[in-house]
Amino acid sequence: MTAETETSQTAPTSGCCGGGACGTGAADVQIGGVTAVYQVTGMTCGHCEGAVTGEISELPGVTSVTAVAATGRVTVVSEAPLDETAVRAAVDEAGYELVGQA
Repeated sequence: MTAETETSQTAPTSGCCGGGACGTGAADVQIGGVTAVYQVTGMTCGHCEGAVTGEISELPGVTSVTAVAATGRVTVVSEAPLDETAVRAAVDEAGYELVGQA
């Protein structure tokens, strides 16, 4: 089981026009958390990614989920390590199969 703790700070950005929509302000960055990458089979498109993301996002403590159908990888950031059984149940509910951690 591989888990990493990420610590980042909000970083200011600057833009060419001094404000507005072109990139001034602070970027939202996850501060702290545990990142786990899972391998999921059966995802083939954006709809699949959304279904898996939606189910895993409902697990307590999950702060971010990124599913990529092309690789079958699902990256989950949570406040604490997740129980793999709960992740497996969420992926199953979405209609896919969790192989394990990547």
